[in-house]
Amino acid sequence: MLFKTTAAFLALTVAALGHMQINYPCPRYSPHCATTPALPAGESVDYNLANPIGSNGTVLAPLCHYTTPWPTNVATWTAGQTVTVQFYPSGATHTGGHCEFSISYDGGKTFVVLHQELQYCFYTAPPSAGGVNTVRSYTFTLPSNLPGSDHALFAWSWVNASGNREFYNDCADITIVGAAGSYTGKQMTIANYGPGYPAIPEFLGNYNTGLEYYTSNTTSVTVTGPGSTGGGSGTTTTSAVATTTTSAAPSTTTTIAPTSSAPKTTTATSAPPTTTTTSAAPTTTSGSGSCTSGNYQCTSDKSSFQICDNGVWTVPISCGSGLSCVQSGASIYCS
Repeated sequence: MLFKTTAAFLALTVAALGHMQINYPCPRYSPHCATTPALPAGESVDYNLANPIGSNGTVLAPLCHYTTPWPTNVATWTAGQTVTVQFYPSGATHTGGHCEFSISYDGGKTFVVLHQELQYCFYTAPPSAGGVNTVRSYTFTLPSNLPGSDHALFAWSWVNASGNREFYNDCADITIVGAAGSYTGKQMTIANYGPGYPAIPEFLGNYNTGLEYYTSNTTSVTVTGPGSTGGGSGTTTTSAVATTTTSAAPSTTTTIAPTSSAPKTTTATSAPPTTTTTSAAPTTTSGSGSCTSGNYQCTSDKSSFQICDNGVWTVPISCGSGLSCVQSGASIYCS
């Protein structure tokens, strides 16, 4: 993606700040990482990686945004290691939601979950209990029996609690140092991503919404890796999808036929949502006036802009030296 003017560049940068994205490990083609590898031939950085890949049942992008990996892996982790995943500091958290951290050994066809942050992702506690959306990193320990590979694909996925029914997913190419072997765990939940996947409605204060797709009605998968010492000699292998499905008390079993851009998923459901909620994010009154989540405003001196996150304006974000903020309805651009 090339930009002819500074104004166009900044306009797209502002759009990217509207949602959440990881910046470590560095997702494919991100401009926001401390260290970014050389891009694959013919590719360019993407300032819209924070956009959802699915919205209201429509597929907007492939599962990892891009199918061509970084030429060089962006992180090396070891089985059993404690790791920290970091998020870009600015963006709308949509009052939390369900997050998963997963890994694939077959190029993104099959993801197994390593860690979950359900209900209140990005929040210190439930919003109703005074929790604030200041969490911008999560630390967890990798399974000690996670197989090694020089071609592992890490993913962070998110279903937002409020606003349009969206699905977010970022992917980072990494090395896992470990022995050859296999690992079995829960398959990554994919929702609000085309007609073949569950539709999780807006939470509307009920943070148990959609939890069954993460905790009870789930599918187990087994992934395999050839082993790696971190020296770059690994090869890509195929993951095997297990047939084990768990359910609290399912009334039906649905075999999902995904779109061509997503992995095959088998999900057992008990009374899944039959409609998709697209109600607007709530409008509340904060110290700086009425504010609708996802909107932008210029500061009074026109040097910066703010994003509305859950009814509260973020701290001002500078347009840059010599540039001024221009308001255009609920959006802005810097010129």
